[in-house]
Amino acid sequence: MSNRLEALRVFCTAADAANFREAAVRLSVSPQVVTRAVRELEEELGEPLFHRSTRGVQLTDFGRQLAERARTAVVGVDALFHRTDRRALSQHAGTVRVTAPNVFGRRLIPQALAPVLAAHPGLVLDLRLSEQHADVVDQQIDIGVRAGPIRDARFVARTVAKMRLYVVAAPSLVARTGMPKTLDALASLPLTALIDQSSGRPWSWFFSKGRQMPVVSPAFVTNDVDAECAAVLAGIGFGQLVGPLAEPLLQSGALVPVLEAEAPEPWPIHVYRSQRAPVPARVRLVYDELVRALR
Repeated sequence: MSNRLEALRVFCTAADAANFREAAVRLSVSPQVVTRAVRELEEELGEPLFHRSTRGVQLTDFGRQLAERARTAVVGVDALFHRTDRRALSQHAGTVRVTAPNVFGRRLIPQALAPVLAAHPGLVLDLRLSEQHADVVDQQIDIGVRAGPIRDARFVARTVAKMRLYVVAAPSLVARTGMPKTLDALASLPLTALIDQSSGRPWSWFFSKGRQMPVVSPAFVTNDVDAECAAVLAGIGFGQLVGPLAEPLLQSGALVPVLEAEAPEPWPIHVYRSQRAPVPARVRLVYDELVRALR
């Protein structure tokens, strides 16, 4: 019964959406989940529910009639359980474990989720900060925030923003060393390095046309993005910083840009979660709010 009810709920959303992809976004599932639910309903009922074409999908007459009856049924069952099932009264209670890079997790995510936590007593945010890409399955992570591509089919991922990378320096350091005009010249100057904790080695710096520059002899090494930013501000070395750290300091003049023409393509920022089903209401709530906030 629950599987049929869930299939009808998916079908009703698909019937109201422009296409299966939009329905999937509304439900926070993959388009394949919507396609599979509709196909299973069609096989059980022995009738096509949608006309499919290169332009998209459109309800059949049978599908339109079913959608009208199904909406009433789904709303009726939901209302029944909301009245009698105590768990529905606290459906957002419980822990949501989120992993994110330090640059988003230290301020932005707690600030963004504070109103949601205040509005839902019993909802607990467990925020794990790391520059490493967490394994959401092994570490029982509900939601992740990541910079860079996501190609893992086990995830439902939404691209929410783009993040630029900047090579920057304190004006006092540039006055001392001069402004480098080439990557080779930059490589010979004092540089800061951020440790990739999965390898134990410094991250390479990224530039246009897919080029990377290893940081071979850094003047300052750390595993913390804020500490690296502080070292760059102090004039210890040139650094490559992410946009959320660099942009306010560039605007204030505390740092100056270096080799702007060599900057890489901005990295996509994703909010992602596992394809595991069912998705608890508290996870869906936090996922949707993170997508909204990071946009």
